[in-house]
Amino acid sequence: MQIIDRQKVNEQINGLKDKYGNDRSALLPILQDLQDIYGYLPNVVMQEVAHSLGIHPVEVEGVASFYSFFQTKEKQGKYVIRLCRTISCDLAGKANVARQLENELGIKFGETTKDGMFTLKYTNCLGMCDRGPAVLVNDRLFAKVDAEKASQIIADCRRDFLKSDFPKVVPSDVKKSGPILKHGLESGDALKAALKMSRSEIIAIIRESGLKGRGGAGFPTAIKWQLAGAAKGDNKYVICNADEGEPGTFKDRMLLYEHIDTVLDGMTIGAYTIGAKKGFIYLRAEYLYMKKYLEETLEKRRANNLLGDNILGKKGFSFDLQIRMGAGAYICGEETALIESLEGFRGEPRNRPPFPVDTGFQGNPTIINNVETFIDAALIVVKGAEWFNEHGTEKSKGMKIFSISGDCANPGIYELPFGITVAQLLKEVGGENAKAVQIGGASGHCIAQKDFHRTIAYEDIGSGGSIIVFGPDTDMLQVAKNFLEFFVEESCGQCTPCRDGNPKLLEGLEMLEEGRCSVTYLNELKKLGETIQIASKCGLGQSSPNAFLSIVDNFKSEILGRVPEAD
Repeated sequence: MQIIDRQKVNEQINGLKDKYGNDRSALLPILQDLQDIYGYLPNVVMQEVAHSLGIHPVEVEGVASFYSFFQTKEKQGKYVIRLCRTISCDLAGKANVARQLENELGIKFGETTKDGMFTLKYTNCLGMCDRGPAVLVNDRLFAKVDAEKASQIIADCRRDFLKSDFPKVVPSDVKKSGPILKHGLESGDALKAALKMSRSEIIAIIRESGLKGRGGAGFPTAIKWQLAGAAKGDNKYVICNADEGEPGTFKDRMLLYEHIDTVLDGMTIGAYTIGAKKGFIYLRAEYLYMKKYLEETLEKRRANNLLGDNILGKKGFSFDLQIRMGAGAYICGEETALIESLEGFRGEPRNRPPFPVDTGFQGNPTIINNVETFIDAALIVVKGAEWFNEHGTEKSKGMKIFSISGDCANPGIYELPFGITVAQLLKEVGGENAKAVQIGGASGHCIAQKDFHRTIAYEDIGSGGSIIVFGPDTDMLQVAKNFLEFFVEESCGQCTPCRDGNPKLLEGLEMLEEGRCSVTYLNELKKLGETIQIASKCGLGQSSPNAFLSIVDNFKSEILGRVPEAD
């Protein structure tokens, strides 16, 4: 049994408070660093953190138990192996990798080896959907893992090869670039252009461009920035939502690595426009391997006066930002849940109104935009609204970065115009024989062949960028089950429709799998799904039945009357 010295714990906490701050917003990074030290979060450690931050120990335990990357019951292994379990990795052969990992380690998922060397876990999307199956070992990412490579990873861990100095960021596979990805700007170019403009001029050009949020919701960026700029408050914040957790989405991982300076230009322009002095990049826990690179980029920008005081000689304009890591919760992609997490709470969505533009981080006016949105905003300031409007539709302006995975010849990242039809996209990626396409990730809609003429645009089929192609042999019942298992796992549990309704839908899918579901009961499940959409508190619950409902509607003949395999 591990004996923990309270005095030493307090010394460690005090050092971490110097680094992260001494209010509740420092809770998550403090817990993350302490877990690195102890291998988990023992009760005594959580108690001392609570006392030091002036909060109740039950609150700290409640926060730690909410996030999947925190371990509170027992020490994790030296190597924590996480295998992605979302649908793209399923299609790529995840089951074989899972079995081989269990064979090599002699344990099941959720267990730790007796020697304390390995912990084996499933995790949700690792952002490698085009190169699955994906495995994360501590902070090293492995792509295209098969059973043989899985055994080699274990052998390398046993020999401590993972301590060697190697690049941890797996390169992205960009298949098609356009005016966004080929922007040609250097670090600071967009910011220099912005600082020659007034705040109202920046908002005007973004409004003229018609830029809408690229995370999926599609809220007009100019309105968000204008409202935050007009809101009263001495402290305003800019947050980049880099919690890319939607299954099938991996574009932001590439954008953060290959276009980080443009992202930061966009954030700094946003800060100048609304009058913010501080910002955060909220980076998902699964992207920890990118943190060092991003922090080094921030340091370079500070050295070049692109961050800090009086930026680029603009007297009175000061802005800086921090990287804050998530801790494993898909719900934190919802902007108010993200703010709750940044403030040191469970990532549970807030009631709206009020909205973040006037009551955001710590009650202050805050803008939260997606990685891609900040890039687009920066480019619009330099190149103009007319340049941006050369592509897209009347209601969906510009180009869109897509993450395309599944049963197609050329999965990867594509820059394509809004308004492209599903059929055109499939031809582009070599997926013409698809029987279905999931647009918008697990929370999106499953489109059958009869609807391949439809367009990907806000006015038709909206998408944050995730496209998963399903070939003619795909079992659509298993697709629906995978997505619902994801939502049952990721629901924050705050509201009844989502918390209790999604498990009921999953139970119905299991009945279909076993050939025990009548059409009458299936229709009842559809009504339940529609109720969940209407009655849930946030976007997760409101969209969680989408795939279930669209697959039932489009593939009813395929999923009814199953004859289960004999035992």
